[in-house]
Amino acid sequence: METITTNNERQSLNNVQVGNNVRIFNFVNAYGCSIDDNSKVGAFVEIQKGATIGKNCKISSHTFICEGVHLEDNVFVGHGVMFTNDLFPRATNPDGSPQTEADWKVIETHVRKGASIGSNATILAGITIGENSLVGAGAVVTKDVAPNSIVAGSPAKFIKNI
Repeated sequence: METITTNNERQSLNNVQVGNNVRIFNFVNAYGCSIDDNSKVGAFVEIQKGATIGKNCKISSHTFICEGVHLEDNVFVGHGVMFTNDLFPRATNPDGSPQTEADWKVIETHVRKGASIGSNATILAGITIGENSLVGAGAVVTKDVAPNSIVAGSPAKFIKNI
């Protein structure tokens, strides 16, 4: 079973801004984010606050889109893709006290229009994935990806231009 929004006006569902004709499948955990028109979110996806999903995107199951991740229009995200938003994560401060949101800063990541990310890729914080580029399945992306290029491997390396 799935949830389909077909209204002609944007609506807010549990602090999520949802555009027209968005399809959200069961077991999605989304809060404080926006998902634009005609996008599709597969089962078992988490989209955190402050993340933005453009128009006509497809996010496959078991993907994690954390705070600070921004997908432009027409982006494809394969199954089990993991985004990060902190290059030096810690559970505690140097004094041993638990970290809170006040103790770290979100590092934003941008996936430009028409890019595709293969299944099980990991995208480190602060990366820009260029327009119409392709990230191979299982890649670990540690630096920016140029527009219209293909990268793959761990760490991801340039393969060729599209």
